[in-house]
Parts: sequence; C-alpha cells; structure tokens
Amino acid sequence: MKIIIGFIISVALVIGGFWYLSSRTSAPAVLTEENVPNVSIVDGKQIIRLTAKGGYFPLKSTAKAGIPTVLQVSTNGTFDCSSSLRIPEKNITKNLPPTGVTEVDLGVPEAGLFQGTCSMGMYPFEIDFQGS
Repeated sequence: MKIIIGFIISVALVIGGFWYLSSRTSAPAVLTEENVPNVSIVDGKQIIRLTAKGGYFPLKSTAKAGIPTVLQVSTNGTFDCSSSLRIPEKNITKNLPPTGVTEVDLGVPEAGLFQGTCSMGMYPFEIDFQGS
C-alpha cells in the first residue's frame, strides 16, 4: 500500500512540475506587461505589434487615433485558440498561421478602445486609440 501511495505522489509531482514549467515558458515575461512599447510610425503608417501564443502580448497597447494603422501579429508555434483573432468593433476575424507575421489593416481608427479576443473569447487584448 505504501508503494502505491508513493507512486501516486511521485507521478503527481512529475506532472505538476511539467505543468508549472510549461506555463512559465509559453511567452517571455517581458511581453506580459501592459503598455510595452509596441507601437511605431513608419512612412506615415502606424504599426502595432502583438505576439499570439497562449494569449496576446502585450495585453494593452496605446496608439494614436486618426493615423492609418496596421496590426502586425506574430506567431511562433501557435496552435491554441489565439491563432484565431477577432476584433468585433471592426468586424475582423483572421486565422493566423502557426508561425509567421500577419498584417491586419485597421484603417484610420477614431479615438476609443478597441477590444480583441481569440475565437473562443478566452484571450483578450485591447488597443486604446487616443486623440492628438
């Protein structure tokens, strides 16, 4: 009986350890912070960069309203539901490749908050477009 209990505890510890390690390495820690510098303006076009894998990173972005804007979403071995991006305010749904960069044209956004999510609604992100 002691052997069975010891075996069960050992298996639980091994499974728990793998789960803990995999949850810590799914995305770099710096990408989980809000409002990291992920917005740039190149040749008059605003580019907002997100990473999709186990969610969207950064969770919150701040950008300027009234500028032609493109959302660039990077994936690298992404096979979860964050590979299907939705932005209801713009009626946008995009299926992302497992690895690569996908550009999503957001047009010329007005001031306000855009909220996006994965296809299942589990992984949200938001872009706060601020007036000049």
